[in-house]
Amino acid sequence: MAHFYLTHKKDRLAYAQCFKELVSKCPSSSSYLLLGDAYMSIQEPEDAIDAYKQAHRQNPKDALLASKLGRAYVKTHQYKKAISFYQEAITNPENSLLKLDLGELFLKLKQYSNAEQALVDEIELSKSENEDIVGLQTRTKQLLLLARIREKAGQLNSSLNTLKEARDNQYKIQKRLLIEQNAVHHEQNKVLAKICILMAKQSIAIRDNEQAIHHYKEAIKITPKETSLLAALARTYMQVNNMDQCQATCALILQIDQNNEAASVMMADLSFRRMDFENAAYHFSQLLISQPIYWTALARLIEVMRRSGTLHDVGPFIIRAEEDCLRPENEAGLNYCKGLKEWYNGNPNSALRYFNNCRRDREWGQQAIYNMIEICLNPDGDLPNEGVIDIGADDLEIKDSRTMALRTAERLLKELKPRPGVIDNEALNHRLLEDFHLLASRQKHSIDRALQDFTSIASQEEYKEHVGAVYGMASAYVILKQTQRAKNQLKRVAKNNWTFEEADYLEKCWLLLADLYLQANKFEMSADLLKRVLEHNKSCTKAYELLGLLAEKEQNYRTAAMYYDSAWKCSAKSKPSVGYKLAFNFMKVKRYADAIDICQQVLKLHPDYPAIKKDILDKCRNNLKS
Repeated sequence: MAHFYLTHKKDRLAYAQCFKELVSKCPSSSSYLLLGDAYMSIQEPEDAIDAYKQAHRQNPKDALLASKLGRAYVKTHQYKKAISFYQEAITNPENSLLKLDLGELFLKLKQYSNAEQALVDEIELSKSENEDIVGLQTRTKQLLLLARIREKAGQLNSSLNTLKEARDNQYKIQKRLLIEQNAVHHEQNKVLAKICILMAKQSIAIRDNEQAIHHYKEAIKITPKETSLLAALARTYMQVNNMDQCQATCALILQIDQNNEAASVMMADLSFRRMDFENAAYHFSQLLISQPIYWTALARLIEVMRRSGTLHDVGPFIIRAEEDCLRPENEAGLNYCKGLKEWYNGNPNSALRYFNNCRRDREWGQQAIYNMIEICLNPDGDLPNEGVIDIGADDLEIKDSRTMALRTAERLLKELKPRPGVIDNEALNHRLLEDFHLLASRQKHSIDRALQDFTSIASQEEYKEHVGAVYGMASAYVILKQTQRAKNQLKRVAKNNWTFEEADYLEKCWLLLADLYLQANKFEMSADLLKRVLEHNKSCTKAYELLGLLAEKEQNYRTAAMYYDSAWKCSAKSKPSVGYKLAFNFMKVKRYADAIDICQQVLKLHPDYPAIKKDILDKCRNNLKS
């Protein structure tokens, strides 16, 4: 009858009244327990507490009842009462399981030392006891909770050791159940696999990827067809640059599930990392044909097309994705992808608007904020200028916009919360961005602070060859006019192999060193570095620009015009300085009509751009007339 009132009539009062009548006719412990459960099911925990108390008075040794009363206290936020109740209840040896509930409560309240103490003694005590299956299962639960407490307290190594104990304990359970091929055995297998996965994640958190691979393999032995687990293993292989094993694991996933998205993306990523951009673009585009709003694939496709110099081809994929969205303006993944395309096309302000639209999103927000900070610090992708200069000496408008950009970057840095234990070291990336923010201020004391921190990072064994720290030190030395020191740092990474993880910083290092060689008239060495950049990123405006400058210095104006034309197209014809240089070199090789066309394009977007009309446009018109 009670069930009928609740599920069909939706009458909560009548539902509770049935159990009240039961208690009035039979006021036993079990009746009060049923009444308490009824109150909990209709979200009335205060009334449930009264019922559970009555039941507990009649049956104080019932561990299940004690657990329900404690949880009702927690549900009503009566934490002090809950703690006092648990501490009193666990003095009875039959209520030892309540230590798990007490540990969970202390963990919820972030009282990590109390939470640990509630479990450690019990775990130590259980070692010496004769262990039956139930005792061993309880011990596993205790160890898993203790590992979680230690992880939340920041004791990652200690947490990992506790998980190892839990795994060993679970192996004991497996041996006991080996004869019984039943549901219990299957459930305990799932627990063992879960422990191995937790150990793998903890290993990644302490940056021990080889151990993570070992633990993932352990879990796969238990559940060999779990595709999410195989995908995690493949990702870790990719992280340690074991591309062959990554590919083999992805192939295994696709045998189990030929439409598996994670494996398909990783197969495309493998082509990307091997610099097979054409094959990578094919894989990503095939994914997007069947799933236009698969944002991870679209973001990767934009990156691939940028590096292969075909960014203009990504437009139809974005249009198709937009058409598939119910509310495209609010779709975080779409905004992120549009922002990425605009950024790579040389439209930083438009990119900032799109990234800002998705910066609160859980999936895309973190990377969007990183990108926004980079844009604010260096909107035009310029190399560090030599000398500490006053950015407002000549132009108040430039000073105001620059100050505003740096303030925005500072605010975003505070908003950014690096997540511990992710494969990409977000804490280090955040620290590097803070230092680049100091460099961008162009104040000597700030530059010295940044240089000191870059040096501190590079002095750690783990980050000794980190390309971001090397680029930071070199940038600081360039700004401080210590060019030779900058070169010495950059030479350390001049012959590094290109990797996806280091790509952006490595390209910046090569560009900066090429620029320094160019200033020193070492044209051949500069050209070699710039061609290496273009080999890995055919849309690099700065590389084309520096090659154009190099050709100009050699008075090879036709070649210079060719490189500047590539730079102009890669920047989506948005950089007036590149347009000026292109028009000037067209004029030098007597392509006056082309020079006039470029001048008009520059003046359309930047009507007040200095000197281009007088230096180039008027001269070309006069030359055409004559």
